[in-house]
Amino acid sequence: MTDNLPMKPEHKDFYRRLRAKIKAWAESRVGKENNYIGYVLLAPDMFYLLVKLALDDDVPTDYKIKLGAAIAYFISPIDLIPEGLFGPIGYLDDVVLAAYVINLFLNENDAAIVKRHWAGDGDVLEQIRALLDKAKEILGERVWGEVKSRVNREEQSDAGERRAEKESDQ
Repeated sequence: MTDNLPMKPEHKDFYRRLRAKIKAWAESRVGKENNYIGYVLLAPDMFYLLVKLALDDDVPTDYKIKLGAAIAYFISPIDLIPEGLFGPIGYLDDVVLAAYVINLFLNENDAAIVKRHWAGDGDVLEQIRALLDKAKEILGERVWGEVKSRVNREEQSDAGERRAEKESDQ
């Protein structure tokens, strides 16, 4: 179920291009033979979910920053598994990073917020759990470690900024 929060045109265009690209790949011989096709197919829906959560007034600002960083990672051609070099399989790191960030949000917030924006098939919470359970297998230990490290660096930076703000207010 989704709501009617507006999506910026550039995000909508990226979402449509991403969906078309992955659908074409999934229907190809290479896509059909890929063990991780189900996870790659989550890319458009995970991107959509990130954008919708970032626009939701019920999402705290510190999480909107993390969601925005995950959106930027999705859009950027430069990442751990570049789509330009590996094709749609390169979205695996983007999907796992999105799941990791959304899971951080779920650890401290109401799952109903995430569920109301999920446009994909199946239960979003099960999809996220499955992705995170297989992340090391999907990405390999080094890339999975780097994904977590990037998000955790952002988390530590945010925590440091909040502490500094709190101290300056006193």
